[in-house]
Amino acid sequence: MVELVEAIAKALVDKPEEVSVKQTEGRQEIVIELKVAPEDMGKVIGKQGRIAKALRTVVKAAATRANKKVVVEIVQ
Repeated sequence: MVELVEAIAKALVDKPEEVSVKQTEGRQEIVIELKVAPEDMGKVIGKQGRIAKALRTVVKAAATRANKKVVVEIVQ
């Protein structure tokens, strides 16, 4: 799932070399932290958070096989 988030984020931003994705796995959930350059935050979040919501939906759909809850956090 890290690769999926990274590929989508790199396609959205102007500085793909500054995209970093970290995964932390617990017993019941997986937390994926996405970091991008400060000037690319708006591109990843989108108007009214639509792109971020779509990204979370895609990851949630991909995570159904793992039977775990997936949380995507966009951090600065």
